[in-house]
Order: sequence, then structure tokens, then C-alpha cells
Amino acid sequence: MKRRRPSDSTRIAHAGEGGERHHGTVSVPVYHTSTVLFRDLAALQQGDAPGAVVYGRKGTPTTFALQDAIAALEGDGASIVTPSGLSAITTALTALLGNGDHLLMVDSVYGPTRLFCDRVLRRFGVDTTYYAAGEDLRGLLRDTTRAVFLEAPGSLTFEMQDIPGVAAAARARGALTLIDNTWATPLYCKPLSLGVDVSIQSVTKYIGGHSDLMMGAITATGEPFEIIRDTAFRLGLCAGPDDCMLALRGLRTLPVRLRQHGATARVLIDWLRARPEVRRVLYPAQEDDPGHRLWRRDFSGATGLFGVVLEPVATERLAAFVDGLRYFGIGYSWGGFESLVLPSLSPPLRTAAPWNEDGPLLRFHAGLEDPDDLVDDLERGFARLSAGG
Repeated sequence: MKRRRPSDSTRIAHAGEGGERHHGTVSVPVYHTSTVLFRDLAALQQGDAPGAVVYGRKGTPTTFALQDAIAALEGDGASIVTPSGLSAITTALTALLGNGDHLLMVDSVYGPTRLFCDRVLRRFGVDTTYYAAGEDLRGLLRDTTRAVFLEAPGSLTFEMQDIPGVAAAARARGALTLIDNTWATPLYCKPLSLGVDVSIQSVTKYIGGHSDLMMGAITATGEPFEIIRDTAFRLGLCAGPDDCMLALRGLRTLPVRLRQHGATARVLIDWLRARPEVRRVLYPAQEDDPGHRLWRRDFSGATGLFGVVLEPVATERLAAFVDGLRYFGIGYSWGGFESLVLPSLSPPLRTAAPWNEDGPLLRFHAGLEDPDDLVDDLERGFARLSAGG
């Protein structure tokens, strides 16, 4: 009888698990170490074969278990973890780009990624061109274009991209593709299977899941992975074993949590779309969203992060709405158990295509609270907004 291919949920439950190597423990223990002793000179000379524990900065069994689990979820390649999501992005870009190279960066990218390109890569002689999500890249690719960076959906504004289409166009010109896949996680989108060379995510968000760790992950195959891994080591980047344990624990419940985050987001979105104060909801899983066709083709689910554009309103009324919310904390990041709201204090920075909305932009994260309580909280908030505080 042919064995059934395990689902992602089953793979997550068992990838990178403990077992005989860890004295029968179900969960991999936390290994706190810097120095590792070798039994003899021959063992020292053997070097650091894959999975060998040789020095704390190069990884511990806890680190390797998490990396193996993330790679298993990605479906291909190998993974390394870094101290934050941003460090995963900057490490991959630093590894693959050099003086005289050209980078194509999506215009809707995470703000700190843009600042890294403009303030750091520029000093290294890397030229960055920003392109609008959905733009035909054939006229933008140069002989010196070394990499194309995607983010789908886009940060704050949730534009979708034709991931396999961009990957094919880049490959035809000899360029690598990298993607920030934090919104979907490898559970809902597997970029390597869509032709992307490097998949990056902030483990801080949904994999961590509890707002108590900072971490990034990079997954790739072949030479790009070897270059990235070596660069991370040369830069001295490593994730602590306690955080790796927390990320492993969060990974085990990722499918269950993402289903709830997504279901709650749908409840909130349906309710918000009927409000007169709301001009647009930005969420590619909506059937009328401009990016819905691409989302439906390349993604297997939707998570709990979405944007809302309000009708123009005075700042003091917006403050009355946001400041009085009970269950939506005001804060950066997302992906934890708690609901969040983040007003964009200035229009999203765009250089390839302008952002034309004149109403306030808010980013919501649907947490694990009861959706009815969240709706009640928002309803009271809109009442404050209408009353002027």
C-alpha cells in the first residue's frame, strides 16, 4: 500500500522533533553553549559537517532542529535563522549583491527594507530601482541586475504580485529572486515551488506567535544558500537557543492559530466593509480585491493582517477611535495572540507609483480574542469617532 504524503500540519508536528538523539524527549531541549569540546585532534580537523555542533555561534541542536523544521515546511532547500526578520532580509541582500550590481525592489516593500537599500546598499555601490507591484519588469531588468525582491502582499497596502511571473522574468535575465513571505508563512505560500530562489520570513510574527521573540529565517537551495549561510557566519549572526525553542514551540500550533486568525479577520472585514466610515479594506482574500486572482492561484490561505482606509477624518477624531480601543493594542509587529491596530502616521512611501488615498490608513491584526468582542470594541470606537471624542 502506497504511503500517504503527510500534510503540512503533520509535517509541522514532527519536523525537527526530539527522540533518541535527545534522550527520548518529545521537544528538543534548549542547549546553552558557546564552547564545544572535541574528543581528539581528528574530530577537530574534521571540521563542521552539516549538523555538527562545533561552536555556539554556528548553531546548537536546538538551532538545527528549528532550521530543519522550517525547511521541511518550505518544502525544499535548507534554512538558517537570524536574530530578527530584518536581519534575515539584510543578510540575504548583503550576501547576494556587491559593488556595481543592480537590485529591483518592489515599491510596496516593508519600510526598513527600503531604508536599508537607500542608506546601506547604496554606500556599497548597489543601485536600487523601485518597481510597482504588477509592473512589467522586462524594461527594468539590466545586464547588471543581480536580484529582484518581492513582497506579497505588500507591506501596509497589501498589493499582490505575480510571483512565478516575476521569478521567470528574472531567471531569463540571469537574476535571482528573493521574497519576504512573512504574511503568508510557508504554510500558506511556498515561494520556492513558485520559482523564487530565496524565501525570507520574520519568525517574530506568526511562527513565534506569542509576541515574545525576535527572529528571521532564510531558506534557499544550492549556491545561493551556501553564500547566504557563509555571509551570516562572517557577520557573526546567530539566534539564541531560548528563542529557537520558543519558535519551535510556536511552529507546532501554527496551522491551528492561522486558521483562527484568518477566520476572525474575515468576520472583522465583513463588518468593516459595511461601515460608512470605511472607504476600502485591503486584503487579497476578498473576491473584489485587485490581487485576489493571484492570491487564489498561489496561496492556500489568508492570515489575520489587513489594511483599512477610512474616509477623511480629523486627527483628533481618529485619535478618539484608536485611543479608546480595549482589545486592539496600538503597536508595531503582529502575528501574536493579541489584536493590534497601527495607524500610518504618514502616507506610505512610494516612488514608482503614488499612493492616492487621502483618508487615514490603518493596519489591523486579528488576534485570538472572541470576534464578537472585537466587533463590539470597533463599534464603540466608531461611535467615539463620530462624536468627535
